[in-house]
This record gives sequence, C-alpha cells and structure tokens, in this order.
Amino acid sequence: MYPETTPGTIRPGAGMSEDEAAAEARRIITDAYRPTAYRDDTPVPAHGTTPPVAQPGRPPMSQGATDASVLMLAGGTATAMVGGTAAVLMYVSQFADPVVCGLVFGAPTALVLALARLAKKAMPAPDVHHHYEGPVYQDRRNVHSRTTGVWAKTNNQH
Repeated sequence: MYPETTPGTIRPGAGMSEDEAAAEARRIITDAYRPTAYRDDTPVPAHGTTPPVAQPGRPPMSQGATDASVLMLAGGTATAMVGGTAAVLMYVSQFADPVVCGLVFGAPTALVLALARLAKKAMPAPDVHHHYEGPVYQDRRNVHSRTTGVWAKTNNQH
C-alpha cells in the first residue's frame, strides 16, 4: 500500500498515535536543521606561540619597507601628475617648447630633492651611551680598508 520508505520516515498506522507521530516529526525536522558547525566564542589570548596569519591587502613587511613603498607610490603619483600636466599644456598650446616645459615642471622636483639631501645632512648625530660593569678597555681607532686589483688585495691601515 505504501512504497518503500527510508528509515526514520513516518507511516500512518505504523503503531503510533497522532501525538507520537507529531513528536517524531518534530524530532526529525529538528535533527535535519541542527547546525553542522560550532563557533567557539571564548576570547583568544592576545599573545602566544601561534604564528601571525597574513591578512588580505598589502603583504606583511617591515615598517621601513612599508614607509618606502608608500613613499614610492606617492612619488610615482606626483611624477605622473606633473608629466600629465606638462603633456596637456604642450598639446593645448600647440607651440609650447618641450625644453621650457621640462625646466618649469622639473624645477620643483629638483628643489625637493635638494631640500631632502639638505635635511638628511642637517640631522644631528645620535647620542651614544655605554653602560659597563667591571674593567673595560675601549679601542677607538678607525680602520680604513681599501681593496684594489683584479685579484683582490685588502690593505687595512690604522
């Protein structure tokens, strides 16, 4: 009268009352919709032995490398803007001299480079502090090395 059924299906008249059949149906539905994953909401420790995981976006690198890459991106953008402005100016005017445009648009770049070198040389030397315990001998000689020739010969002079 009923086709073959899989285990766990309910057939009317199989020795169950209406209430038992409804309870069995609720149990089967509850089992079918039970979550298959569990999320552990316990807080993760702030430090430990687990290595860091790379996040999407820029790859992990040192602070110096990050600063240098941002500086390169900014310099490339500035160069593209200056070059694009010069190109548009020459195209629109139809008689702009490329040498004059190079001087006008290159002067700010040369000025910035000169100021950067000046600022680098103007930085004070760092203070050096040494803390020793016990007898100490300090040798403060400078050694000047020079390597010359096809076969390298190094001369160290004190």
